Amino acid sequence: MDSPHLLTNDRHGQRTFTLLGRDTFSQAYGAMRHDLRKTLLTMLGMAWGIATVVLLLAYGEGFGRAVQNIWDAFGATAVGIYPGRTSQQAGGNKAGTQIRFTNDDMELMRNVVPLAKHTSRIGNLDGGTLQAGSRTFTMQVVGIDPPMADIWALDMNQGRFIDEADNMSHARVVVLGSEARDKLFSGIPPIGESIRINGSSFQVVGVLKARMQEADNDDNRTAYVPYNAMDTLRDNHYLSGMWLDSLGLDHNKMTKSIRDALAAQHSFKPDDERAVFIFDAQKQLQQFSIITIAIKVLLAIIGTITLGIGGVGLMNMMLVSVTQRTREIGVEKALGARKRDVLFQFLAEAMVITAAGGVCGVLLSYIVSLSVGRLTLYSALAKHAEAGDIRLIVAPQVLLISTIILGLVGVASGMLPAFRAANLDPIEALRYE
Repeated sequence: MDSPHLLTNDRHGQRTFTLLGRDTFSQAYGAMRHDLRKTLLTMLGMAWGIATVVLLLAYGEGFGRAVQNIWDAFGATAVGIYPGRTSQQAGGNKAGTQIRFTNDDMELMRNVVPLAKHTSRIGNLDGGTLQAGSRTFTMQVVGIDPPMADIWALDMNQGRFIDEADNMSHARVVVLGSEARDKLFSGIPPIGESIRINGSSFQVVGVLKARMQEADNDDNRTAYVPYNAMDTLRDNHYLSGMWLDSLGLDHNKMTKSIRDALAAQHSFKPDDERAVFIFDAQKQLQQFSIITIAIKVLLAIIGTITLGIGGVGLMNMMLVSVTQRTREIGVEKALGARKRDVLFQFLAEAMVITAAGGVCGVLLSYIVSLSVGRLTLYSALAKHAEAGDIRLIVAPQVLLISTIILGLVGVASGMLPAFRAANLDPIEALRYE
């Protein structure tokens, strides 16, 4: 191995000592081999620490992705607007006045939020009686406009969804949820078959894919019909609610515009939040995002503390190394080594050990993340919710943050021994036995 030392003459003719960068790391490697067992144990501590950091951050990343998947399954940009009762007196209307939406309000929303890509009316029929042959069940029936498929992220499993032609012609067609199909047809192909809803005949044109559904919800036990066709089942003059897609919109401005427009339309005060209920999925998701960030920060702190234990082991090893190589340091200084040369020499040794342990730790974290697979989260509470479970995702940003943390811990652990070596008195060092 080439010597890392280089003797040169400065402009005054004095001999000076420098360290070549490449040879410095070669010397660090040689020093590590000198006491291989202690070096490997120190590397193991660093590897375990960085693996913990990566896995904890991967868990946080997987948690955030799981929350996003849950909201995406129900429509992450959906905004629902439902009528309520006024809680304040306004104009000639007393508090407690029932607000009722009509088609005029839906048209108003299209004008107030012109950038909304999709809008839909909704008419609910709770407790509708659905009959297919000899099978009869009570289920929720919802009248919607075709854009609701995009707003609510309704995906087809069989057949097709309701289209504009169905809506315009008041066609008696129905799209069934996955459990509604199972209950009514029990394995029989439903497409093209007829069912009766409260005595009126509807033709099945499609079946939806199973959606995430908690035990007390009936998302998959729902039948969807064209809103205009609901006139055979209920009074269609008044809407149960209105929905739109808020993708790319300023949510605060949008909510204020909606409230102001409906307040003027129905003569209630804009700040009367009980008069109209507005559900904004994106705002709810932002709140969960804050929680997710807080969890990631907490996990990063825990991981850094764990890695710090490995850093203490590295610092202890380097301090012992400085003690054992005191005479060597004295010789180097006698040959003209400057403080920064010795400092860089020992710091380089610490960083080589840190880097080697870091590579092993990252590889270990990949193996663990692939072995663990899916961690139960939402699927413990809901059916068909595997997409809402946590997977350990070793994303690029996770590796970047982990590398930064590893570098900081490595530098912090190597600095004290390096400073101690750099500040040794050369005369005392040469006398050291």
